[in-house]
Amino acid sequence: MFAEIEGMMEAILHNIANMAIVLFEFIGVGIIIYSGIRGFIKWLRRAGDTKIYLAKGLAMGLEFKMGSEILRTVVVREWKEIGIVAGIIALRAALTFLIHWEIKEEERTSEQESEDKKSAAEAEK
Repeated sequence: MFAEIEGMMEAILHNIANMAIVLFEFIGVGIIIYSGIRGFIKWLRRAGDTKIYLAKGLAMGLEFKMGSEILRTVVVREWKEIGIVAGIIALRAALTFLIHWEIKEEERTSEQESEDKKSAAEAEK
């Protein structure tokens, strides 16, 4: 009796995790596609915040995809699969870290440029 309940609960958990994995993957891909299209439009219009906007969109999409990989650890059964999932998580985490670093550098550069423009404008007066 207990084994049947345990098996049923495990099957329910497996199904819920698989649905959530697909949902998170879909959301992540959607965010990346949307950000890419909007970033391209901003680039065509020569908007100053294009790089920051695109980087933030990519970071958000990668966060959802990393969430799906973390959920995938719930349903894997073999050490080989766990190793593969861990490698994917490490790569996505490294990409997310690099993108956040790029965002901070770009924001710092933008702030410096705006301060330089203010200083130049005040010097002209």
